[in-house]
Amino acid sequence: MNKNLRIEAINSGRTTLGIELGSTRIKAVLMDENYMPLAIGKHDWENRYIDNIWTYTLEDIWEGVQGSYRDLADEVEKQYGVTISNIGAIGISAMMHGYMAFNKAGELLVPFRTWRNTITGPASDKLTELFNFNIPQRWSIAHLYQAILNKEEHVAEIDYLITLEGYVHWKLTGEKVLGIGDAAGMFPVDVKTKDFNETMINQFDRLIADKGFPWKLRDILPKVLVAGEYAGKLTEEGAKLLDPRGNLKPGIPLCPPEGDAGTGMVATNSVAKRSSNVSAGTSVFAMVVLEEDLKKVHKEIDIVMTPAGDPVAMVHSNNCTSDLNAWVSLFGEFAKAMNIEVDTTKLYSVLYNKALSGDADCGGLLSYGYYSGEHITHFEEGRPLFVRKPDAKFNLANFMRVHLYTALGALKTGLDILFKEEKVVVDKVLGHGGFFKTEGVGQRILAAAMNTPVTVMETAGEGGAWGIAILADYMLHKKEEDTLDSYLESRVFADMKGLSIEPDKKDVEGFEQFMSLYTAGLAIERSAVETLI
Repeated sequence: MNKNLRIEAINSGRTTLGIELGSTRIKAVLMDENYMPLAIGKHDWENRYIDNIWTYTLEDIWEGVQGSYRDLADEVEKQYGVTISNIGAIGISAMMHGYMAFNKAGELLVPFRTWRNTITGPASDKLTELFNFNIPQRWSIAHLYQAILNKEEHVAEIDYLITLEGYVHWKLTGEKVLGIGDAAGMFPVDVKTKDFNETMINQFDRLIADKGFPWKLRDILPKVLVAGEYAGKLTEEGAKLLDPRGNLKPGIPLCPPEGDAGTGMVATNSVAKRSSNVSAGTSVFAMVVLEEDLKKVHKEIDIVMTPAGDPVAMVHSNNCTSDLNAWVSLFGEFAKAMNIEVDTTKLYSVLYNKALSGDADCGGLLSYGYYSGEHITHFEEGRPLFVRKPDAKFNLANFMRVHLYTALGALKTGLDILFKEEKVVVDKVLGHGGFFKTEGVGQRILAAAMNTPVTVMETAGEGGAWGIAILADYMLHKKEEDTLDSYLESRVFADMKGLSIEPDKKDVEGFEQFMSLYTAGLAIERSAVETLI
């Protein structure tokens, strides 16, 4: 599409806007009718660790949402000389899970508790036993029940319980709704009714009946919507909240807000059965769309949903690239001290590619990038750690390789349950996120970990913001016969290309050898947590 046609599309509102609140960056993507990004806006932010809680403030949230949209609008002005006033549809996405509890006045009762917190162990265990269904510590219902166990006073005042993107959507539209993908990360969802599991809701209400709370669980949860459904429109207050400069008109329809796992599936065309995608950034998770139910309950594996409401096995690791990025930054600091100016992209490229020349098993080096707790390996806290024996092959290639391997170590622990115990089969794996930015490296490491070919699409860098923009477009333009997977396959991804890498046998064997050391060395990580207080 040439520039004049793009200008016409923007002026006439033949666009969709996706905004995703990630762990370290909020991203806004304006997409045209051909699913191509017209402009991108960004805002960097960081979670805070306050009173043993990983959190973001409401001010952080709105400063970030407004900042990413303002950056996008400025980019549109710069590129096309046009002021955005109308958009075909909007979608909001964010990190899944967490706990945002509001009273009847719409006031936040306690600081936002993000997915990163591992403080709900007793609640998670009790609810998993009660439901015979895995309830991870990140899930909203685990946070709620833990607050009840802790006898927190705010619980009696709860009027609405929601996740981050559902909160932003609520403030923009006035609608208390949530897409089924993230709804399934709040509380178990019934695949037949496409709604919260009524039997389990009744079980929970009976469990807490003696507490005398003035609410029932169903009353404080959002309404569940599936992809393609209408989820409200931008109110006058919402338009001013998103665009304080006042250029954006109210009345724009919004699609159901979705979690980053669901939008990642859309952005990688991974919503069909036997497909999988891995999103690797601050955290890492693999989504595997199931053909049938798993044989047993596994604490390491979440059962959630695609945005269309199909069951998905989700393996989620809290830690991925944070420690890896810290080491790359250290090398950058060294280069600067040597008066060598190195572009960040080149720094990553050189160090990541150096890893490929390392030993397949990392030469006996071991590291854990546990910035926070890690539920898959049963840690409530983490300590980044690097260790080696004196006779290990300590060189730069192995050093970088071990940090790439360990970024996927906890993930592989969970994936091994799916592939080796449950015999789940996947036909394709698509990767996206910062771990894959250096071409070919992250893919090769993931292919070794999963022993499966891995593809990265040309559009993978646009991530979940682009994915939620596609879901907004799906709501606007889907035909009655369009399922989400057919819509993606035949329309969005029909002409898009990607780079695929097959697993290398030596890499696969080397990763397995590394994992033996990784599993045995967890005792070292445990000691570090207990000692470094």
